[in-house]
Amino acid sequence: MPTLTQFKLCPKSRSVRLALAEIGVEATLAEERPWEWRPSFLALNPAGELPVLTLESGLALRGVYAISEYFAELLQNHEKGGRTAPLFPGTIEERAEQRRLVDWFHGKLDREVTRELLFERIYGHLVPDRSHSPDPDALRAIRANIRYHMSYVNHLAHERRWLAGNEMSFADSAAAGHISAIDYLGEIAWDDYASAKSWYARMKSRPSFRPLLADRMAGIAPAAVYADLDF
Repeated sequence: MPTLTQFKLCPKSRSVRLALAEIGVEATLAEERPWEWRPSFLALNPAGELPVLTLESGLALRGVYAISEYFAELLQNHEKGGRTAPLFPGTIEERAEQRRLVDWFHGKLDREVTRELLFERIYGHLVPDRSHSPDPDALRAIRANIRYHMSYVNHLAHERRWLAGNEMSFADSAAAGHISAIDYLGEIAWDDYASAKSWYARMKSRPSFRPLLADRMAGIAPAAVYADLDF
């Protein structure tokens, strides 16, 4: 069985966990705290970034891009439950849009919201020999960016069946990886984003999402609506 080296609230790790579950690939989870810069992890991925998927052959797929593209090529005609379940379905134009949104969520959203929010609210407290108090100015800027990005997700969800088009794709998993981490911390005013809320409710209701909803951080309880399917 492959091994996925990840961290519970790492949004990129979460997106890969969702995608693997959607295509029926089981993986053993190995938790890593990348801010510790452990030599053994750096030997596995010199970039020091999560996730890393180590296949049974010993091949290590380093990073969300390598993992998603590997399975996109491997499983173009993969079937699950009698239907095809690719990560990037549809025409070449549709796949281009899916990849654009994957880059948006794992790039722009990560830079402007998730990475900084997790540091201020979680990671900063876990760094050994370092005390960190959340910066009110940083949190204010992050929350403004959350509203911007959630408005965009709301627009996509209003205009389309899934975020990138008519079929679910890795773009939905990428978005959900980030949004679920943000939602764990109770930072999304869902009543302001009706279409995004409807899309996310569908994502949360999928079997692939159940392990994520069961995740808990020691000493940091999730928001009340985090695991609620009828939030």
